[in-house]
Amino acid sequence: MKDVGEEMAQQMRNRNWMKNYKELIDDAFSDEEVKRFVAKNQMSQSELARSASKVYEFVTIKRQIENGEVTPAPGYQPQLVYNNHLIDVSYVPSDELVKNQKLAEIKSRVRTLNMPKAIRNAQLADFDIVGREEIAQAAVDFIDGYTTNPNKFIKGMYIQGSFGVGKTYLLGAIANGLAEEGFRSTMLHFPSFAVEIKNAIGTNSVIGKIDSIKKSPVLMLDDIGADQLSSWLRDDVLGIILQYRMQEELPTFFSSNLSLKDLLTQYLTVNNRGEAEPLKARRIMERIIYLSKEYTMIGKNRRHS
Repeated sequence: MKDVGEEMAQQMRNRNWMKNYKELIDDAFSDEEVKRFVAKNQMSQSELARSASKVYEFVTIKRQIENGEVTPAPGYQPQLVYNNHLIDVSYVPSDELVKNQKLAEIKSRVRTLNMPKAIRNAQLADFDIVGREEIAQAAVDFIDGYTTNPNKFIKGMYIQGSFGVGKTYLLGAIANGLAEEGFRSTMLHFPSFAVEIKNAIGTNSVIGKIDSIKKSPVLMLDDIGADQLSSWLRDDVLGIILQYRMQEELPTFFSSNLSLKDLLTQYLTVNNRGEAEPLKARRIMERIIYLSKEYTMIGKNRRHS
């Protein structure tokens, strides 16, 4: 925050304010809030004279805020303070600034990678629960259980359903619900993350990227099954992430257009070269089942509504 007193002194100099000193000061002392403050503290004429510049500063900034003008301390409101028989001005965050700072802090607890912008504001209160009461209740139960005892392992959710029914939105709402209670999570679009990991090979940053994901307190893998999976991505990326989270008992969520059965046969078993590797696929599936419980989400495609 700028030195408001110096800023006001500069404004005074620029206005050649000494020519109108008495008029400016009389106007400042006529402010109702100033008059109440002076009366409350029973200040003498000598104290008032020595406090004149601070009173002028307070009234000027106050009126700038009321008129919607830019002030030397944006987001802060002036307050009169009685200090050592003189008036001083302190600056406190406005209600709007406090609210915005709180919202920014909450949003910072949700790390998103390649996720739609709208998901950042997703709320459970806005989730359409008609015909989807079970899955909505499961989301609420997870938030309640995790925030009550984050050290106790609670399974995440494997949310499967058609395109556009709100799977990603629900994940975002859960993440934001956790953030409001002070807990961090990571949401990532898995097909995009797979491309990012492939590109990281050339920069020797694969391990670092995997580590930053696998250690997230709560992890949400969105749209798993929407890409073609290589054996390396399945075993040395997804497998490592899920193995770590299973060992550490860290809550993990998934969304997919595929059921768990179809994820196994259509996505995990056959790699991008058309080779079937059922044993390795089942190992990944065991970890997904350990970490999450399957839910089917029904509804219309809201992307086209």
